[in-house]
Amino acid sequence: MRAEDVDVVVVGGGVMGLATAWELVRRGLRPMVVERFARGHHEGASHGATRNFNNAYDEEHYLDLLVRARHGWDALGDVDGEPLLRLHGLVTHGGLDIAAVHTGLDSRGIPNAVLSPSEAGARWPGMRFDGDVLWSSDAGVVRAAETLRELERRIVVGGGEVRWNTPVARIDEDQDGVEISLADGGLLRAETVVVTAGAWTRTLLPRLELPRLTVTEETPAHFRPSTDAPWPSFNHYVDPAAYPATVYGMPTPGEGVKVGFHRVGDEVDPDARPHLPTHQRALSDYVREWMPGLDPTSAAPISCTYTSTDDGTFVLDRRGRIVVGAGFSGHGFKFAPGVGGVLADLAIDPAARAAAPFRLP
Repeated sequence: MRAEDVDVVVVGGGVMGLATAWELVRRGLRPMVVERFARGHHEGASHGATRNFNNAYDEEHYLDLLVRARHGWDALGDVDGEPLLRLHGLVTHGGLDIAAVHTGLDSRGIPNAVLSPSEAGARWPGMRFDGDVLWSSDAGVVRAAETLRELERRIVVGGGEVRWNTPVARIDEDQDGVEISLADGGLLRAETVVVTAGAWTRTLLPRLELPRLTVTEETPAHFRPSTDAPWPSFNHYVDPAAYPATVYGMPTPGEGVKVGFHRVGDEVDPDARPHLPTHQRALSDYVREWMPGLDPTSAAPISCTYTSTDDGTFVLDRRGRIVVGAGFSGHGFKFAPGVGGVLADLAIDPAARAAAPFRLP
């Protein structure tokens, strides 16, 4: 069978793959995205209504990527009369170095302030605080589902293509390019391929020396507000003796307030995922103790996957003609426009490099 020639093939149609293809379109290329599942599927990590736009970082590489991503969200702008990024703000509290995050945000000109527990409690009476609180107005919630649709729209308008229900069977590189063998027998040929396949990354790239990528099923839940109190997005670095992990969350209009433990789910095979909620009693106990503005008995669990590196650091690198974006470890979605820009750089220019912590050994 004759191979179909494409400028760049992007394998994986979640937010990272679509953001990369959009960046390639903006630079005059005509990428093709191939995704194994149907549009709107719930098998990966990009579905659902909302994602936390959490800017509470102090590491240089994440702050730089955050700034780049923020420009990308601004470029995407409004969809259906509303921004894809809702800036209702973020509160961060608990057992972390608030001063270091405050300094990091200040260094990038990102608005933030440190509030006392009483100041924060008066402003957000649906929550409880027992220490200083970092507040940033330049954070909030990403409209996740609308983001995927808008990225696809822009790819197609720009001359690219997105093919759903198109699994990839094999990726082979030679001195002239990359051949992508599709499960239906089709062949694609490109100078470079970008692999953003989430939980299936290692399966598609068995010969690439990737770090360990652990796939877990995570099950946050939406809780029903019991008051009309305003809700920011939030991070709470809890006492590990009391709860399984850091708590994150955000308001999701029409569904309640999403609350979840970060990276505590069971390891799963992505092709045999049970879609079963875990840690729900502890989550309700947390809501009962720390969120008086929510009904702790109203949990409606949701399921997604994390594909995590051991230390939670992303993989953004190129080997030969293969570019890989992987290991987003449950905190990648907000960075998607920035990640897409980095992966597009790598796909276009063999000499390009991501920040050192993101590179393969």
